[in-house]
Amino acid sequence: MLKAVVEVMRPLFGAARDLAPIVLVILFFQGLVLRQPIPNLEEMLVGLALVLVGLALFVRGLEIGMFPLGEAMAHAFAKKGNIYWLLAFSFLLGFGTTVAEPALIAVAGKAAQIAADSGMIGTTAEAMDEYAIGLRLTVALSVGTAIVLGVLRILSGWPVHFCIMAGYIIVVVMTMFAPQEIIGIAYDSGGVTTSTITVPLVTALGIGLATSIRGRNPLLDGFGLIAFASLVPMIFVMAYGMVIL
Repeated sequence: MLKAVVEVMRPLFGAARDLAPIVLVILFFQGLVLRQPIPNLEEMLVGLALVLVGLALFVRGLEIGMFPLGEAMAHAFAKKGNIYWLLAFSFLLGFGTTVAEPALIAVAGKAAQIAADSGMIGTTAEAMDEYAIGLRLTVALSVGTAIVLGVLRILSGWPVHFCIMAGYIIVVVMTMFAPQEIIGIAYDSGGVTTSTITVPLVTALGIGLATSIRGRNPLLDGFGLIAFASLVPMIFVMAYGMVIL
């Protein structure tokens, strides 16, 4: 009985440990630097409790669901031996998880609002929706492409550092020619793609493939897909800005 209780509480303890530094920083600056009481303390405590439970459930869900699912599918595709189906699955996985990424939805919506306020696009709801959807689809296509490139790297054994260096050279060159209004959005798009939905499945895919392929080291070859998913969107979004602005 005690063992079962400890097992149930373990994710909560882990979430509390992860949240503790954030809480301590807020309390330090609120109490010792700003010297002000915490506003709406009761509501904040309720919100903190919800965050704690939500984070614990999310991490536990990754452990028992998302990671095993991604690894199992990677093993199955490697066993099947059809590279085209594997690449198609990789692209659709990257595209589908990115389109549904909450962080990307928020950034695209805010970018559309700012673009409308600055006169870059129309101020109608239709114009802003079109801009936001176009940005989301561009990022989703870029992540799908990035996952395909990452899978090809695992299959071929390409050194990850050479691939990343080449990618950032392209980013630097495109930065010099892309419209100034799109550069910041492009750089942020690379970050928001690697969030709650995309990271678990993509990481599991890479580790599963590296584990299934003879001669590949899961530690050396299984990781790196997330780096591609952060890099390629910057290239695609700057190209998108060159076309529409």
